[in-house]
Formats: sequence, C-alpha cells, structure tokens
Amino acid sequence: MPFIDSIDPHYYLLEICEDGVEKKEDGTLLSTAIVEAAGAGVTDIFIASHGWKGDYDAATIQYSKWFPMVAKQDADRSLVDTKVPGFTPLIVGVHWPSLPWGNERGSEDTLAAGDDELAEEATMDPADLVGRYTDRIANSPEAVAALERIVAAADDETTALQIQSGEMPEELEKAYRDLFAASGLSDDSASAAPGADLPAFSPQLIAEGWITELSGTDPAAVNPGILGDGLFASARDIILSPVRQLSFWTMKKRARVVGERDVHRVLRQLQTAAPSARIHLMGHSFGCIVMTAALAGPVSGGVPTDPLPRPVDTLFLVQGAMSLWSFADEIPYAPFGPGFYRGLRAQPPAVRGAVVTTRSEHDKAVGVWYPLGARLGGDPTLGAEGPPKWGGIGSYGIQGTESSEDLPIVDDVRHQYGFVRGGIYNTDGNSVITGGDRLSGAHSEFVNDAVAHLFWQAVLTSL
Repeated sequence: MPFIDSIDPHYYLLEICEDGVEKKEDGTLLSTAIVEAAGAGVTDIFIASHGWKGDYDAATIQYSKWFPMVAKQDADRSLVDTKVPGFTPLIVGVHWPSLPWGNERGSEDTLAAGDDELAEEATMDPADLVGRYTDRIANSPEAVAALERIVAAADDETTALQIQSGEMPEELEKAYRDLFAASGLSDDSASAAPGADLPAFSPQLIAEGWITELSGTDPAAVNPGILGDGLFASARDIILSPVRQLSFWTMKKRARVVGERDVHRVLRQLQTAAPSARIHLMGHSFGCIVMTAALAGPVSGGVPTDPLPRPVDTLFLVQGAMSLWSFADEIPYAPFGPGFYRGLRAQPPAVRGAVVTTRSEHDKAVGVWYPLGARLGGDPTLGAEGPPKWGGIGSYGIQGTESSEDLPIVDDVRHQYGFVRGGIYNTDGNSVITGGDRLSGAHSEFVNDAVAHLFWQAVLTSL
C-alpha cells in the first residue's frame, strides 16, 4: 500500500492490466483492502487516473505531485473541515499500462535522451521496434508481419522523401492498412465509443501532419533532402508516424476498457461499502476516459447497462484526450446522434455535483496530435471559431450541451467560482497550464495551486 508523504489519509495505487482486469499482488486483490478501508468511516473518496504514462514509476510521480498539491490548499481544506466535521478522505490512484508514444513528464523533471521516445526509437534495431509496437497495437501474426514491412522501410530516406512530397508508396500504404486491420480499431462516427470515434485512417495525411508540426514548415516547401532538425530529423520519424498514431488510438480504446471493467467494479463496491461517502473522480488526458467509463460502465445503444447504485459527486476532467462531443445531446455532424456518454446526463444524472473540465491552447498532445488525421483532411467546422467534428475536451471543453458554461481559471486561490450542483463548467487554463516540451506542450503542466484550488471548488459544490 503506497503512501504519499504530506498527505494524511491512506493512499492506494490500484493497478489494472490492459484487458481491464485488476492485477493481483501475491495472489490477492488490493481492491479488497480499499473497499474495507472505505467501510471504516471515510466521508469522501477521491479516485484519479493518469493518462498515457506507461509505467508504475511514471504514474506514482504524477500522483506524488498532484495529491500533495491538492492537500496543501489550506484555505480550501479549512472550508471543507467546516462543512464536514470529521472529514476523513480515502485516496485511490489508478495505474494502467498506457504508453503509446511521447512523454508526459512535468516541467520539474529533467528529460534525458533515453526518456524521449522519439530519441530512443532512433537508436533501436528493427526487431525491438517491431516488439515495441506489437505490444502497443496488437500481438498477432498479421500485426507483426505488417510492422516488419513498415520497419524495414523505416530508414529509407528515398521513401521518406516520397511521402514528404505526397506520394505514399503502394506497398507501404498496404502495410499500414494491414496494421490498422490487425489493430481491431475502426474509423467510425464521432458518436462511437472511445477507440472507434476516430476519423478515417490516412497514413499520408498523418505523416504530412508530423512533418508540418515538428518542422514548423509546410511539407510542400521543405527543401528535398532536408527532413528537419531536432526531434524530426530522420526518415524513421516520418515512416513511423502513422504507427505512432495507431498506438495513440489503441490507448484510447484501452482507457475505455480499463474504466468500464474493474475500475467500474471497484467504484460500485465502494458505493456499497460506504453508502454515505461522497465520491470525487478526477482524470487527466486519457484518464478522463478511464474515469468517465468507470462512471458509466458498459454502454449499449447509448444506455449504461450496469449503472452504479447512486450518482458520484464530482467529475473533474483535466486536459481530456476524449471527444469534445462525448456528452452531447446531438453531434452537429453526420451521422449526427448523441455523444457516446450522453446517457450519463439523463435524469437522474450520474454526477450530482459539478462537472469541470480544463483546456489550454498550449496543450499540443490534445490540440495537435489528437485530431491530426481529420484536421489535415479538411474536416468541416462550425464556422471560423466553432468546435470541429474531431477534437478533444482538453482543447474545446464539453460541447453539445445547453447547460455548459465557460469560465477562466483565475490564478488566485481565494477566488470563488460559484459552481452549482448539476452544472458543467469548461474552464480556460491558457494562463496557468503553460510550458512543457516540444512534443506534448503543456499537456501535463496542470500541477499548480490554481488548478488544485479549482478542483477543491468542484468538490465543495457537493458538500
């Protein structure tokens, strides 16, 4: 049972495997101890999920920063103690295997070359590259065969220059398509389940997008023979870019599976063991999908088939890498229809307190890579400033509901946001969620006083 210094309640790290099933430690389930602790008189249960972090150490780094930041908001804690005498929290961090590409290191970490996935892949041999993406996309003979063909071309500068000029070699295109088929992903509508709500898979457009974003130059204007500097200097980067994009979408699907299976099960058990305890859910990145799927459980025809015994109290979605239309009454693009998680807003709603999201224009992971394929395909938007068909909550907030409200995040821990029960609030973090690295931008730069205070303001709505 890990414990985070400076936090007074017990903290548990719940480990979930890629199939959504809880990992056993010495033949036992940690969730058993978590449920027992919940039944011992806790007043509030806090559950959080990271995004595409990957390993145990990276998950604990994020939690060991975020939870203490929340705990040290003295004014908010004092107000909670006033409203809830005997306030006794229980904290659960969810870890799931979730590293598709790139890093989610905060600005306080020193990023060594080996920690940068692009730099690391530049030194890997073909067998290791195939193994890496077999683990992340699909472990089948078809996937291995497709990856072997792609990796065999990975260092061919002539092929990279063909792609750069808009001419995808036919055999390479077929290898990408075969890998897509082996992945089990589908390019469906914006209202489909996470992992299926992706735009049409276009290897050429994805590769061009990586060239544009990481070189800062229009592909048509790049001097032939010069593939760029820094992160994007090699043919390998261009040729692997569609593979990286597939691993990104695979992790999105995995986030849903993890949430709707055993995280949902544990959430149900906690509600049963502690019927009077409030429950506050917080997700970051793909962790927003994990927490939303845990809240919903399996969904069929837009309706949760295994709903929780009662609503939770808070849903806090930080830089969400999930569809902006997830909760929409009706998506304004063909084939139209409601968002996949619209059922959570039915009466009674699945969240009785506040739903709060953050967004930042400095988040490249959600702002650039998430909608990459469709954006480059000229997907329509709702006017010059309207939200697009494909985009993330971390860029646009929750769209398609009449009840959502936009607010700025104020860098003042005394500020009162005035959240009310049942409200949906999209908060603009452009001034407080900043910095980061060249690849992901400010995607993970949310651990600060302003966002921690915002979280408490959401929680206080339910007290």
